[in-house]
Amino acid sequence: MTEKERARLETITVYEREYWGRQDCILGGMDEVGRGPLAGPVAACCIIMPSDPLIEFVNDSKKLSESRRSKIYPTLIDTAVDYCVAFVEPETIDSINILEATRLAFTNAYYGMKVKPTDLMIDALQGLKLDAEQHILIHGDALSYSIAAASIVAKVQRDRYMIEMDRVYPQYQFAKNKGYGTAEHIEALRKYGPCPIHRLSFISKFVQH
Repeated sequence: MTEKERARLETITVYEREYWGRQDCILGGMDEVGRGPLAGPVAACCIIMPSDPLIEFVNDSKKLSESRRSKIYPTLIDTAVDYCVAFVEPETIDSINILEATRLAFTNAYYGMKVKPTDLMIDALQGLKLDAEQHILIHGDALSYSIAAASIVAKVQRDRYMIEMDRVYPQYQFAKNKGYGTAEHIEALRKYGPCPIHRLSFISKFVQH
């Protein structure tokens, strides 16, 4: 590990080190991916990362290439004390709205943990009904190692799901766009109409359904 990377990891574990040393504390990180796409689920991850070893290149998933995320992912899940990823599907997003669906994904990820954190670093989302102290960080995926780890795991699992869906619905190029509203995706949507994993509440300005 380079000195530069070691220093960066020191910076993004500042919040964690307040809690890692406490005997009464199990610290987890939580983040979500997929709030904005026109298709596919919203995904949330809860993860407990140990203080040692620190994994190189863990950062906000949006700052990492797809290949880098894929390389880090197996090390993350092998190193984690515990983790859980929860998907909330398009029908539920349409039914309860994306904010409530995101809250549901966070809740399901937390309660899916075998080891329950006592404290949680959470990116931005407040007021979740969880049995843990919640520490909210704005842009937390860039500031907290635990939140960044959660963002990578959630992103890789959701991306893999969308790649699988590309085989089922190849006309929308989900492997390439992961459900986001690219020009090619919107053009396909107008040509073919929605498929079962489209969020109908998100696509009404593009197509009639």
